Amino acid sequence: MPESRAVERSIEPGNSAVCPVCDETVKFKARTQGRQVIANIYVKDVWARVEHYHVECYEAAGQPYGEPQ
Repeated sequence: MPESRAVERSIEPGNSAVCPVCDETVKFKARTQGRQVIANIYVKDVWARVEHYHVECYEAAGQPYGEPQ
């Protein structure tokens, strides 16, 4: 059975995802080498969507999809 999970990755150039916690763009900044949490979300055992979070926002939300791998 597929399970929603999260991973932490570097933010890649061209990323235009919006963080569901702060509603700000998770964007690449060359000087800061930012990190993001990407969560694959499954609903009723079927993949539904991907959510991108700022690392700080994911932690503030209580890690809704578990500890990032």
